[in-house]
Amino acid sequence: MSSFGVKVWCAVVLVVIVGELPMSTDAQASGLDPSFYKNTCPNVHSIVREVIRNVSKTDPRMLGSLIRLHFHDCFVQGCDASILLNDTKTIASEQSAPPNSNSIRGLDVVNKIKTEVEKACPGVVSCADILALAAEISSVLGQGPDWKVPLGRRDSTTANKTLAGLNLPDKASINSAQPDPNLNTTYLQQLRSICPKNGPGNALTNLDSSTPDKFDKNYYSNLQIRKGLLQSDQELFSTPGAETVSIVNKFSSDENAFFEAFKASMIKMGNIGVITGNKGEIRKQCNFVNTQSIELGLGLYNSEDGMGSIFFMENGDGDPYNKGGGDEDRGPCPIETV
Repeated sequence: MSSFGVKVWCAVVLVVIVGELPMSTDAQASGLDPSFYKNTCPNVHSIVREVIRNVSKTDPRMLGSLIRLHFHDCFVQGCDASILLNDTKTIASEQSAPPNSNSIRGLDVVNKIKTEVEKACPGVVSCADILALAAEISSVLGQGPDWKVPLGRRDSTTANKTLAGLNLPDKASINSAQPDPNLNTTYLQQLRSICPKNGPGNALTNLDSSTPDKFDKNYYSNLQIRKGLLQSDQELFSTPGAETVSIVNKFSSDENAFFEAFKASMIKMGNIGVITGNKGEIRKQCNFVNTQSIELGLGLYNSEDGMGSIFFMENGDGDPYNKGGGDEDRGPCPIETV
């Protein structure tokens, strides 16, 4: 399931299992409710699903990228869509923090979703809730578990680039990983042929070599046969006496157990530091706070005549707003020939 960024997914599950989430994450206590938009935007789930379904037809990796985007949002200053904010005179974007730069993907897809949601329900659904819904829908479209997404988050008016650099795994640490001595020798040779010593360092390979485009338990099964692409992954199983060995064994033999743990972890993570009530705002355009959207003439949808007007600013490579566009869910030459 490399297309689903299993490295991140596994990390989320394990964080919850060992009880290390840093704050209260109870949905009811946070004021969230799966039926929050029942009267104000009843079709929001189907709208989000349709956009993602169409995108995934030509880019199946996007499913994992959207889940990872939700993860990278929640673990900075809470699930508040702060990761979507672009650089402005008053905001230093989290998108350019080392763990996100040239790595995160899906910002343009979120903008497409927001445009369609605004057509149906102007000024109602937050970008933070769109990220949470997109993660669940991506899991389902990848043949993974489904869950009732607690809704009612509001969007932040700030971002924290510094915190993003501290709270998220740095891509550089993945790129510089050394071969695990327990790695399957045939698999290691395959990796060395893909990423030769002194090569350009930009080759890609799947995190899961068995079912790269499917959400399943094979990530854990691969660790048991010593085919974990990244050393940090393989050590979950290969480290003698590690508590994670029993978790790998359980999830490898019982996919339902993995799915249930993943569902619980995603719901719990999705409630970190949420903004509700009258705090924050419902952004009209996900990349800018509302005052800036008005100043720039962005994301203003006219619901009276049914005509939408969204102006996109490109980052220089034809990708609207997307400062990411990297290959976070595939291993960029983490194995060096020794």
